[in-house]
Amino acid sequence: MNTITTLNGTTATITVRGDIDFDTLPALRAAAAALPAPVTGLRWDLNHTLFMDIAGLHLLFAPTPGRADRRITVTGLHAQPLRLLRLAAETNPATFPLDRLLCDATAPV
Repeated sequence: MNTITTLNGTTATITVRGDIDFDTLPALRAAAAALPAPVTGLRWDLNHTLFMDIAGLHLLFAPTPGRADRRITVTGLHAQPLRLLRLAAETNPATFPLDRLLCDATAPV
């Protein structure tokens, strides 16, 4: 797994290449934590992520420590990560507000 971070004003995009699981979660959290203070929007680009386990829920729905105000969105969801997010949202919509997270008009299935 590797990441590419791009900044555009107050928005950062972190492109993930590889699976998201508990082995990769610390590096992904570190990438988010390393963003400059003025960044108020974080987009996770998952175009190159075919698999995500529950660690992805922790990454996408738990705010970066000290940055609870940062808006998190996701783009490029493939079938398996999208299924996981939909299942989590159906099970507990208050904890996993999928509509807040998605920035694509339509996510791939």
